[in-house]
Amino acid sequence: MAEGSGSRRRWLYKLVGSPPWKEAFRQGCLQRMRNSRDRLLNKYRQAGGNMSGGAQNIFLVQEVMEEEWNALQSVESRPEALAQLEEPLDLAVLEEIQQELIDQEQSIISEYEKSLQFDEKCLSVMLAEWEANSLICPVCTKYNLRIAGGVLMCQCGLYIPSHSPEVTEQKFRARLEDSVNEHSAYCPHTPAFSVTEGTEEKSSLLMSCLACDTWAVIL
Repeated sequence: MAEGSGSRRRWLYKLVGSPPWKEAFRQGCLQRMRNSRDRLLNKYRQAGGNMSGGAQNIFLVQEVMEEEWNALQSVESRPEALAQLEEPLDLAVLEEIQQELIDQEQSIISEYEKSLQFDEKCLSVMLAEWEANSLICPVCTKYNLRIAGGVLMCQCGLYIPSHSPEVTEQKFRARLEDSVNEHSAYCPHTPAFSVTEGTEEKSSLLMSCLACDTWAVIL
């Protein structure tokens, strides 16, 4: 990690000799980092998605600073941009901006990890409810699901004539739990359930997840 830190410091020295923008550069970097949230999280996931350990991982800070510096230099010849030109920016100011970006980057990652933990907790609660005596409707997650004569019914309005008349509450519960567990093996987000309406075919129960862009027919 020491080598990476030295590399970033050498890059900061290169900026010192160029016409600086101070506050414009700082605000531009922070805004660019906010707009690069998806790119940052992709890098974070590719790196294994782990913030633990002694060394602090930095994923997008240098790229953001380089991109914003190049963007500012491209508008330097404009009169309105020249009016913002200030005295040369020293290394201490650049390192201060860099640290702000590091803090913002870590904040974005921390919020992302908290959202994952919340989804995991919701998933655990949902599975615990399904394992209770009453079978909770996966669509509304509020009322009990009833199965009679192969038909799934719920007070929320759900009504699905089963493709298998012999389906029972026990069989449906097992199929539901297997599908959720299979999804959670590769995606930490909580899937949603909905009913597909067919004109020629019977309605089906669909499990989908916007986070990983997957779907599966449960029944």
